[in-house]
Amino acid sequence: MLKLLDRLLNSRFWALAIKEINQILRNKQLIFLLVFPPTIQLLIYGAALNPDVQFLKLGIVDYARSEMSRELVAAMTENRVFVSEGYLLSEQDLAEEVRQGQVAVGIVIPPEFDRRLARGQSAEVQVLIDGVDANTAGIASGYISQIINQYSRQMNANFTTALVEPEVIFLYNPGLLSSWFFVPGVLGLVLTLTSSLVSSAAVVREKDTGTLEQLLMTPAEAWEILLAKIVPLFILLMGDVFLALGVGELVFHLPFRGSLPLFLLISALYVSVGIGIGILLATVSKNQQQVVLTSFFINLPLIQTSGAIAPIETMPAFFRYLSLINPLRHYVVIARGFLLKGVGILELWQHILALALFAVILLAFSVRQFRRQLI
Repeated sequence: MLKLLDRLLNSRFWALAIKEINQILRNKQLIFLLVFPPTIQLLIYGAALNPDVQFLKLGIVDYARSEMSRELVAAMTENRVFVSEGYLLSEQDLAEEVRQGQVAVGIVIPPEFDRRLARGQSAEVQVLIDGVDANTAGIASGYISQIINQYSRQMNANFTTALVEPEVIFLYNPGLLSSWFFVPGVLGLVLTLTSSLVSSAAVVREKDTGTLEQLLMTPAEAWEILLAKIVPLFILLMGDVFLALGVGELVFHLPFRGSLPLFLLISALYVSVGIGIGILLATVSKNQQQVVLTSFFINLPLIQTSGAIAPIETMPAFFRYLSLINPLRHYVVIARGFLLKGVGILELWQHILALALFAVILLAFSVRQFRRQLI
C-alpha cells in the first residue's frame, strides 16, 4: 500500500492532479455549481414538496340556513384543510365556480337537513370536487368523509363505542414531517445531477479548449490523465454530501440514526456512479451544450423512477420493475434507511451490492470509452 502511494506521489498523476485542482479553484462557475444549486434544491424540495392538502377553496350552498348546517360548515373549515369562499345561491352557481376554478370543493346542504337530523334520520349532502388534479381530489374526498363522519358521531347521541379501537403508532417519523421523507431523496437527486454534470463538464472542457490533444502529447498514461480528473472531483462531490447532511440537520432537523462512516462509504460509491455517468456523457458529446441536453435523457428518468419524489409503490408495475436497474432508487432507499431508521448493512445489503455493481460497471465502461478517445 505504501509503495503504491509513493508511486502515485512521484508519478505524473500527482502533477496532473494538482493541475486539475488549480483549474477547479479558478473556475468560479464550477464552484458555484457545487455549492449553490444543491443547497437551493434541498431547501426548495424540503420545504415546498408536501403531500398534505391545505387551504382548499370551499363553496357552499346552504338551503337549510339553520344552526345545524352552520355547524357542519364550521366543522369543515376549522382544520385549515378547507377555506370558505362564501355562500352561493344555487347548485348551478356552485358548479360554475368549480368549472372556472374559483373553488376546488363545493357542498350543497338540502333544505330538510336539520329536520331529518332532528327525527334521527340520515340527511344527504351533495359534494362537488374538481377532479382535474386527481391526487388532490382523492385526498379532499377522504378529508370530507372523515369530517362528516365525525360530525355524525357528535350529532348521534345513541352512538356506542366500537368493539375494536385501533391504536396507531407512527415509527421513525412520529411528527409525520414530509421534509423527512423528501430530503433524503433529494440528497440522492442532488448527487446525481451535480456529479454527472460537473464531471462531464470537466472532461468535455478539455475538448472545447483543445488541451486534450496537449495532454496526449505528454508522457502521461491514459489512466493517469483520467484519474487526475476523477480524484479532485470526487473529493469536492463528497463535500456536497456533508453540505446536504448539514442543511438537513440545521434547517429541517433531520435525524441521523445510522453509522456515519458507513453512510459516507456508500455515498462514495454513489458519487462514483455519478462520475461514471458524467464521463460517459462526455465521451458521446462534442461540447458542453450537448452534454447538458444529453443529460436530460438520462437524469430525468433516473429521478422520476427513483422514489425520491413520489413513492415507487404508486407507479405502474412496469416502472416498478424498471426502477430496479436505477442506481438512484437503491441510494434513496439506503439514505432513508440510515437517516430515519438507523439500519445497516444486514438490512440493506441488496441495495448496497447493487450500487457497487453499478459503480464498477459504469466506471469501467466510461473509462474504456474515454481511453478510446485518447488512442
